[in-house]
Amino acid sequence: MVRAIEGNLAELLVRMGAAGGGEQRDDGVVRWTIGGSPIDYHNAVVGADLSPGNADAVIAESLELLQDKGVPGCWHVGPSMRPADLGVRLTKAGFTAAGGEPGMAVALADLSDEPLGPDQLRIIRVEDDADLGTWATTLARGFGEGPKEADWVAEIYRREGLGDPWRHYLGWLDGEPVATTTIFLTPGIAGVYFVMTVPEVRRKGIGAAITRAAVRAAEDVATHAVLGSSPAGRSVYAGLGFREYCSIDLYEWASTAKPPSPPATRP
Repeated sequence: MVRAIEGNLAELLVRMGAAGGGEQRDDGVVRWTIGGSPIDYHNAVVGADLSPGNADAVIAESLELLQDKGVPGCWHVGPSMRPADLGVRLTKAGFTAAGGEPGMAVALADLSDEPLGPDQLRIIRVEDDADLGTWATTLARGFGEGPKEADWVAEIYRREGLGDPWRHYLGWLDGEPVATTTIFLTPGIAGVYFVMTVPEVRRKGIGAAITRAAVRAAEDVATHAVLGSSPAGRSVYAGLGFREYCSIDLYEWASTAKPPSPPATRP
């Protein structure tokens, strides 16, 4: 399952980065997408099969490209990435260790059937641009970098279209949108992303409910679901039947480059 967890995340990040216009590299040595997003998480290095002899040079190449593009970035270091001291090398190069995402998975046959969330909760699939706009404004209320990230994600989804491998869901409670999630499909696998419940109705089982509903809806094409949890979300997903298989460790770099000055104009 570790490969499935790493692989689904890598495919999602590379696909979103490409849709955003990022520069791609995938040559068996390193895999990245850089320059397609204003969000560090999405200017991503997602694979590395390096040796002690070339690791520092490749890290420096990624840093140079981030600087050239004027964007922040992130190495997503999973168990398959080499060398073993990659994290140490990244911090020495100027990246900041930003913690790990527990990599979790569940066989859909083992997903919990316990009642979840308020009885009035209604979960719908995003079907059109109006739904997507509501999805984005809901996500902006409590996820990541707020409207900046939500607007970028929604624009990528518009470019990608709303069909497979993408399935987006919106939770409604008492006539108000309160929760989001995305399913990203790779062969046999449903990856779970952008799970968010608005702050006003958290701790009511809504995040667990929308996650399970979205995963259940993927039973036509998937046998397992995978996700990268926040540390705080680990127990929620464990309650659904997810098990932890690995950690994806994040190493972030924030751009300090100043935007170019506007061209001089004559008086």
